[in-house]
Parts: sequence; C-alpha cells; structure tokens
Amino acid sequence: MANKHPGSVLITGGTANLGFHAAIDIARAHPDCTVVLASRSAGDGAARRINQLLNQDNVVFIPLDLMDTSNIHAFVQNWPSHNFPPIKALLLNAGLQFPGPLEKTAEGVEKTFAIQVGHALLFHLLSPYLATGARVVVTASGTHDPAQKSGMPDAVYTSAEELAHPPAAMVDIDGRQRYTTTKLANILWTYAVHRHLAQEAPERGLTINAFDPGLMPGTGLARNYSPVMRWLWNNVLPRLIPLFRLVYTKNVHTPEESGAALARLAVGADVEGVSGRYFEGVEDLKSSVDSYDERKQDDLWGWTVDYLAKDGEEKARFQEFK
Repeated sequence: MANKHPGSVLITGGTANLGFHAAIDIARAHPDCTVVLASRSAGDGAARRINQLLNQDNVVFIPLDLMDTSNIHAFVQNWPSHNFPPIKALLLNAGLQFPGPLEKTAEGVEKTFAIQVGHALLFHLLSPYLATGARVVVTASGTHDPAQKSGMPDAVYTSAEELAHPPAAMVDIDGRQRYTTTKLANILWTYAVHRHLAQEAPERGLTINAFDPGLMPGTGLARNYSPVMRWLWNNVLPRLIPLFRLVYTKNVHTPEESGAALARLAVGADVEGVSGRYFEGVEDLKSSVDSYDERKQDDLWGWTVDYLAKDGEEKARFQEFK
C-alpha cells in the first residue's frame, strides 16, 4: 500500500466483535488513516467487508499470532515493508478465555496470560514506529475487580512467573480465574508502562490507558466453553441485554456500542493526552484496589522485560522505549 495516509491504527483481534466495530468507526471517521487488523484468524474478509461498507480502501489485514513470540518478531520485522505511516494508535485488544484445564503455548506459557505477554512484546518491538503522541489502549475487563461481584472467580495476582508457568498448586484452579487475573495483569501492566513512559520518555508524548468494554453477549469470548454455554451466549443472552442493564449492571453492551467507546480512546479529541487511566466504556473510573499496587506493577514489568528481551541491549531499548 502506498504511503498516502498521515497515520496508522493497529488493532489486534480486529477481525471480529469489539475490535471489528472499533475499526469501522475509526476508518469511517478517519478515511485518511490506514487501519490495520492483526489477528491469527483469517481476516482478509473482515477488512474487505469494512472497505465495502464504507466505500473506502484504508483497512488492511495482516496475520499475527500473539501466542508465538517468533511470529510477533516476524510481524514487526516485516512492518517497514508495508510503508505504513507512523502508528498513532495501538489497540491491544485481543483476548481469549480457557475455562477448562490448564493449557500452555508451544513455548510453555499459560495460554490466557500468553496474550498479555504477546501484547507486551508487540508494544516494545513497535515502539520505534509509534508516532509522537501515539495512544496505546489495552482492553481489560471489569471482572478483574472482586468488588464488582461479576460472578467470575476473584483475580489473584501472585507473580508474573507463576501466571506464566503455574506451579503445582495452581495447575487445577478454575480456568476463569486465569482470565480474571490476566485482566488484572492487563491493568497492572498499563499503569507500569504509564509510569515508565513518564520517567524514561516524556518527550515522546505517548499515552496508555486500560479499557473495560463491559459484558458483551454474543462475542467470541465463549468459543472455548461447552456447546450448551456457547449456544446460550450467542443466541439467548444477546436478547437479554436490556434486562441485564436493569437487574444486573449498566455495564452490558453490544459490540457496536463498546466498539465506539474503544474507537474514542484511540482517536477521540476529548481524551488526547490522557494517560494511566481506566475507562469503563466512556467513563473514567477507578480500577480495583490491587491494580494500584506498585509492587505488583513492578513485578509484572520487570518479569516481562526480562522474559522478552533477547539480550542486554534489547532490554535497555525496551526500558527506554526506543
């Protein structure tokens, strides 16, 4: 693609549901921007549908597997060949839930947490391609906060090492707790990056925020649940959204609604320069008590850089956002 646009927006998990609808809103509002959908699922059709819907040609798809660090390295090494303009928004949106027994990637990392690790690597490797003032948005979840009483197991952050490589005592825990704890890790990492950006690279003007899209029945999050649960999630619960808002929580949305809120954080003028915050939809709110624990933030930050950096030189670049 010719370098004809003034900025790029990269969305992981952008081929369906939340990311897909955010991409539509961003591409519609900014036809002069290149919108890149990155996913391990087939995405050419998603990019094509958005371009046809908008009668534009500014949405493209590039395959990316966030559970494979070698694939992430290859993705970033190939990034300059596309001649895309500098990235003005990086939406780290992909996420998976594994409610059953412990599952690990080929590299031995627990799969739910592996998405967080992959996003961190993608961010660090893409840092040289982020425009001055670029925005990073991390999709999290209100289920990270025990005070919200979501019905999911409470998040329990012990250490990043134990999330990545669960010891014997953590092998048989509920897979849904791995999900809520990873969502807590998303926010801990967001706040850690915000602090380090302010200390190490304030001149770049980069911002990072966490985003809770709310409960979105009908999305692909339940793909690994039982057939009955998937049927209920996809066919019954979406019809009950108005009822859920009345009797459960107002934080229940369609993918279109949450996609619009995510697009606002990516390109909205009213949140320019805002960083280190947690948004529930369009509301700037407090996250869980644990998410502000700087010891946990530092543990996750330090482990992530140590685990991902190939050598001392790369570790320094990751820490200095170069």
